[in-house]
Amino acid sequence: MARVALDDTDRMNIRVKPDVKARLLRAAALRHTDLTNFVTQSALREAESVIAEADALKVSERDLGRILELLDNPPKPNPKLRAAAKALPKSL
Repeated sequence: MARVALDDTDRMNIRVKPDVKARLLRAAALRHTDLTNFVTQSALREAESVIAEADALKVSERDLGRILELLDNPPKPNPKLRAAAKALPKSL
């Protein structure tokens, strides 16, 4: 299970080895930006990618066919579904 990251400050501190910092500084200079902006933008791109991957629904081709079939031809409601629908509040 994913850990929840909690942070209530606007500041973030990281420790990196001098050679890593030097490479980040060089890359930032090549992008004509400062280190903070370079690291923030790079991390944000990766974060968006991770979030998009986690939010994506992955189904097999077989399952997709079944889902589409059920959407086109839904089954008739059974007694349990009718009871659940009646138990819902009148306004959501």
